[in-house]
Amino acid sequence: MKTAITLAAVALALAAPAFAQDKSTLDYVTTKGTVIKANAQGTDLELPMAYKADGTYTTSAMGQEISGKWRIDGDKLCTVNSMSPSESCIAYPAGKKPGDEFKVTNPMLGEVSVTINK
Repeated sequence: MKTAITLAAVALALAAPAFAQDKSTLDYVTTKGTVIKANAQGTDLELPMAYKADGTYTTSAMGQEISGKWRIDGDKLCTVNSMSPSESCIAYPAGKKPGDEFKVTNPMLGEVSVTINK
């Protein structure tokens, strides 16, 4: 009986990694938050993005707080806010983790640098 229990425990321990699913880039983005760096009309911007589980987000730009809504559509993060009332969806690269920096194209800001918070 002890042998069967021991074998079952070993089998479960070996199978555990198969049960754990890797988080996607957008899972990390929306749970850890990001810092977006952009240059808008000659002004360097650094936008700390905080995403909430209820589908809302906040950031601050040039001393002004901006809030909006977000949703995930496949590999795209879709957002809308009072400054940009039309929803925009941006494709994010796969396989990014906290601390990673990468570039995406934002319809309003052009190419921006995104860093996922650790």
